[in-house]
Amino acid sequence: MTTQATVGHTQLSLEDRPLVICDVDEVVLEFLTPFNAFLNANGFELLPRSFRLTGNIIGLDDGETAEKETCRELLERFFFEQLDWQTPTSDVETVLSNLADTADIIFLSAMPPHHYDIRRTLLDRHGLNYPLVATNEEKGPLIREIHAERELPLIFVDDMAYNLHSAKKHAPSAHAIYYMSNATFRSMAPHPGDDVVEAEDWPHIEQIIRAHMGA
Repeated sequence: MTTQATVGHTQLSLEDRPLVICDVDEVVLEFLTPFNAFLNANGFELLPRSFRLTGNIIGLDDGETAEKETCRELLERFFFEQLDWQTPTSDVETVLSNLADTADIIFLSAMPPHHYDIRRTLLDRHGLNYPLVATNEEKGPLIREIHAERELPLIFVDDMAYNLHSAKKHAPSAHAIYYMSNATFRSMAPHPGDDVVEAEDWPHIEQIIRAHMGA
């Protein structure tokens, strides 16, 4: 049986098989490394002083910390130019292709929806043509809406603990996996919690997912 749902721009069609939902930035696409390259090209730098963007972006000329509004504007510009900067994380194309034989895959990106078309183009460029939902909303309720009441394995991969906790709150059956591609900032991240599995890379993610699916 096929389950139909429409979320944001995207019409989803789910088969009777496990569902893998993946965040995009720092999970499917490199974010922090290319964002810092973008900042350097525009007179700024991202310093790994704490696990956040605001307060860690400084001017290359004066060493002054960028104001919150400046950080927001730089991030917005980066998303408009993401086609020029972002690339897939290591091994993600191979692993998702392997998993697609036995599971449905959906991308759930915490990104302003007006950047949907650019991101869709970027993902398709690299053969990552799985359904994409772009949202500013809390992820847990959307995951519950997408998976509905199906009694099938649900896996959620994200680089932010609060998104994983939201998924566990609103879709308790979700198997939550924490993964952040950038090792420097990952080392500063708070512990995601005992009910979340930490992954080292995409081959490790595949192992975790296959063990959970019993495949």
